[in-house]
Amino acid sequence: MTNNSKAKNGTLPLDRADSRVSHDSSLGDYLTSFIQRIKAGDLGSLPVIVGLIIICSVFSILNPVFLSPNNLVNLLFDSATVGLIALGVVCVLLLGEIDLSIGSMSGVGSAILGVMWVEAGFPLYFAIFSAVVFGGIIGLVYALLRTELGMPSFVSTLAGLLALLGFQLYLLGSTGSINLPYGSKLVDFGQIMLMHPIVSYALALLPGIYIAAMGARIHKKRLAANLSSQGLTMVFIRVILFTILLQGCAFYLNLSRGVPWIFGLFIVFVIIMDYALTRTKWGRSMFAVGGNAEAARRAGINIKAVYISGFVLCSTLATLGGILAASRLASASQQAGTADVNLNAIAAAVIGGTSLFGGRGSAWAALLGVIVIMSISNGLTLLNLSSAHRYMITGAVLAIAVIIDSLARKSRVSHGKA
Repeated sequence: MTNNSKAKNGTLPLDRADSRVSHDSSLGDYLTSFIQRIKAGDLGSLPVIVGLIIICSVFSILNPVFLSPNNLVNLLFDSATVGLIALGVVCVLLLGEIDLSIGSMSGVGSAILGVMWVEAGFPLYFAIFSAVVFGGIIGLVYALLRTELGMPSFVSTLAGLLALLGFQLYLLGSTGSINLPYGSKLVDFGQIMLMHPIVSYALALLPGIYIAAMGARIHKKRLAANLSSQGLTMVFIRVILFTILLQGCAFYLNLSRGVPWIFGLFIVFVIIMDYALTRTKWGRSMFAVGGNAEAARRAGINIKAVYISGFVLCSTLATLGGILAASRLASASQQAGTADVNLNAIAAAVIGGTSLFGGRGSAWAALLGVIVIMSISNGLTLLNLSSAHRYMITGAVLAIAVIIDSLARKSRVSHGKA
């Protein structure tokens, strides 16, 4: 029987079957693949990690207090609120869109909380629920303006920024500020609630367990499909290194007050979003629409639903970020959501590795990016430098991140053509 007849009967010739036999990649293969990805412009989180190391080194030299456990605990408290907003920004950036009203949306969220909980006397959970629903409605409006009327998100969200700012001022009234009750669960959560050391050590084990479980699952599926696999050895090396890093961080923070629960909540949102983006049909649709909306439509993806989900998530997370910021400050005021909230949240998403051109990014970009942004802000504050310096330096870091993204994108295009 000939090779062609065997192929028709559902079997493969020996030479072709051998080419599909699976194998485990060695450490050398992994390093070679890593170098090739960098040459192809797939830098991943490497630039932001290198940048974070440089930032921490410089500030620790200029002021040793920067890397003290107590200061890092304060940094994590402040990072959670902006980080949650940045996580929503990742959703719209993946679609190649933008939301300029996230700062005002967070301010309105805190204002709704203050008015309903403190002044109107509604239960705390109902006030939070109402603010979140309002944020989702605003995101829905942005999405419909984009999909039904073709209005650029830059224009619609800029208009929304102004409208929401006015609505925030209206809600707060002539006093311009509503103090939240000290001693309440919400304020305690934003200011003083810290994990017990045993809890922080236990939670630091969970990411490694998750990586090991997902790595073993992917390894098994690729072997079943006769595809090359990274190999369990490399998976467990990553698990060990990552676990040691997290346990070391938990130990160092526990030398002071410990790990804030508010930052733990932010990590939970990051993990959920990461799973949704990388392991679900919705996540694949987000990347497909951001990469090429027309191709995604022809592939049968509901473009309108994807846009709605992205904008609704962005506005909802911005509202939650505003509520956490109110708990951190124990007040809802006219200054909430103004100043550099927009700058920090968008910059965090971009600096963390999410592309402004759409189709590339991750939930972890919000985490890495916000740590970079807040490290810069915290370090400059310790050096007693003004807000002017913080704005200029943050802007420079953002510009560098966009330049790196643009160069990496050109490298990927040229590599693909080659």
